[in-house]
Amino acid sequence: MFALPNALTILRILLVPVFVVAFVIPGDAARLVAFAVFALAGVSDWLDGFAARKLKAGSDFGRMLDPIADKVLVAVALMMLVAEGTFTRYNVNTGMLSLLRLFPALIILGREILVSGLREFLAGTRVSVPVTAVAKFKTAVQMIAIGAMILTPLADVVAPGVPALTYAAIAYILLWVAAALTVYTGVIYFKNGIAYLRPGPTPEIGEEPPRLREPA
Repeated sequence: MFALPNALTILRILLVPVFVVAFVIPGDAARLVAFAVFALAGVSDWLDGFAARKLKAGSDFGRMLDPIADKVLVAVALMMLVAEGTFTRYNVNTGMLSLLRLFPALIILGREILVSGLREFLAGTRVSVPVTAVAKFKTAVQMIAIGAMILTPLADVVAPGVPALTYAAIAYILLWVAAALTVYTGVIYFKNGIAYLRPGPTPEIGEEPPRLREPA
């Protein structure tokens, strides 16, 4: 349970409240700390997977906790950005266009909730869910986009010479790309997983578990 990959996963969960505290503290320094904590948590996601492969230290505990840690980190970061007003709410002055800023966040969060439900069901059938290159790319784009939005108030500092609105637009475009990849991997995941929603025998203990082609 306390192997290096599991320790990194637990660290990622513990960094979430640290990120929240740094995010809500006013000032440029606190925002940089929030970004650094978020980046560290994101890097730990890659490190624990790398360590599990190289050290052959994978475990059922890690396979259970790792996706939970990822979802908590992303969900909390998006919620903090929404609470801050990064995503403008609808009003009669801005019209429907303001809602477009909310959609990628809602898509990502909604998909994660749906996939978590299916994952819980598949866990009962002991279905293995391998990580693919598309899923890794989706996660990378998602983390980069959220990190860029965390730094949006400091656009003039982190990207001198780029107008703040242009910087924010690029961050939102990246989040839309991540949302599109999220939908793609989610659709494939559900398409492959739907077979296990039909009546059929449950694999016996000791049998090789089936494997989906796309990850949660």
